[in-house]
Amino acid sequence: MNEPNPYVPADATAAIEDTIVGAGLPWSGRVARGERLVLVDLEGQQAIDFLCYNADDPAERYHAPNTIKLQGNIYLGEDSVLWSVRARKMMTIVEDTCGGHDTIFGCCSFELDDVRYGARNPRACQQNFESELARHGLGAAAVVPNVNFFMRVPVNADGSARIEDGWSRPGDHVTLRAEMDVLVVISNCPEALNPATGAGPTPVRAIRYRP
Repeated sequence: MNEPNPYVPADATAAIEDTIVGAGLPWSGRVARGERLVLVDLEGQQAIDFLCYNADDPAERYHAPNTIKLQGNIYLGEDSVLWSVRARKMMTIVEDTCGGHDTIFGCCSFELDDVRYGARNPRACQQNFESELARHGLGAAAVVPNVNFFMRVPVNADGSARIEDGWSRPGDHVTLRAEMDVLVVISNCPEALNPATGAGPTPVRAIRYRP
């Protein structure tokens, strides 16, 4: 007998998709309007780099400045909306057990880590995004400043900011409701040269269901 999924509400239908995304790897999927996507930090302190696109017109995509301006906050949490470049609602966070998700630091890349640390990880989020988007016919120009779920970037009064140890605990999760048909692309962050992944990259879980 299958045990109940602790991350999907008991009154939901069976999950349409339930995937473990390996440490450092990308994942993508179409989420229809009204469906929910649950992102689970299985072991804690694991950043998930996140982008979404209008599934029928990918030129309309997540837009960080609109999201910040329209909610008046640089952090995402429960009830936050992810807005498009055309100022339309794309996804809404309907449940969040962590909060304080980053909208400003974007993703890691081989080139950026060369400059920051003089070293490279085996994978990087920029390259993960590019390879996953290519599967959907989209090029590198489609990689725009992204959400970093479970990554903590405090901003000081003088404007300085840096990545610090995350707050997320094993099992913390974010549930997003699609407000239009969207293509979601994530990079389960492979960054091991700063605190974005705690003690090191770990797997996460992506669950799609319709209530």
